[in-house]
Amino acid sequence: MHDTILREITPLTQSDCFTLFHRAKSEFDFPLHFHDEIELNFIRNARGAKRIIGDHVDEIGDLELCLVGPGLPHGWFGTGFGKDRIEEITIQFHKDFFDEKFLLKNQLVFIRNMLKRSLRGILFSRETTEQLAPRIMSLSKKEGFDSVLELMSILHDLSLSREYRVLSDTGFQGDELFVYNSRRIEKVMEFIYSSFDKQITLGEAARIASMTESAFSRFFKLRTGMTFIDCVTEVRLGHASRMLISTTKTIAEIAYSCGFNNISNFNRIFRKKKGCTPRELRESYAEGTRVFI
Repeated sequence: MHDTILREITPLTQSDCFTLFHRAKSEFDFPLHFHDEIELNFIRNARGAKRIIGDHVDEIGDLELCLVGPGLPHGWFGTGFGKDRIEEITIQFHKDFFDEKFLLKNQLVFIRNMLKRSLRGILFSRETTEQLAPRIMSLSKKEGFDSVLELMSILHDLSLSREYRVLSDTGFQGDELFVYNSRRIEKVMEFIYSSFDKQITLGEAARIASMTESAFSRFFKLRTGMTFIDCVTEVRLGHASRMLISTTKTIAEIAYSCGFNNISNFNRIFRKKKGCTPRELRESYAEGTRVFI
């Protein structure tokens, strides 16, 4: 998938904890890209611009705050906003900004979970963005250790927010398994990832978990926040999105190879979940990779 997308080499060095860019701009002219660093991106005054994060495509409002995990394709696109009207603050930090062992401490559980979610992209609510905007905008005025502490504090406050939206589907980044603190659920997720292109039944999953179907349904929803059927559909859509972007296969071929046995049903579910058709997603990526390359 990444073969057709720009890999950005950021100016962040191993000697720095993070880097920050504060720009006034008239348009978004950087192509769709990915990088190894985690990115917190704040934008205002760009209503109507297009946002692409993973397999998510949407128009943004006049205030935007997103956290984008490492390796996740992303970009914002649009012109005609007026000279230097857009304000954008981009903060990039290393994947090991929080040491792996440090992240396992009890007090870091919320940040740890947020960073895992960032692998799919996170859009924070307007209320959360408004609350943290002054601190994000003034971060560049801090120096040295104080700036690192403030960034950690901002990330901690973001991790406590319940008002956010995870953008990209499970399965889009590959077989990245999330920790559910349950070996039963992880075994079922492994089964879903390996069998998404086939017919999958609740009964099969329940047997893998050594539970009755009714007990498993409740347990799965409690641990993952979604029904078993919704999870299977999301994994299939994630894989379908990857194929739409990285292959020239027809939409029908992709639908059938990802476990959908009806092209009309695939198109309907895709549009309902993502707000665009499979063709529109493919075209958005094609346009994004052509911008100023």
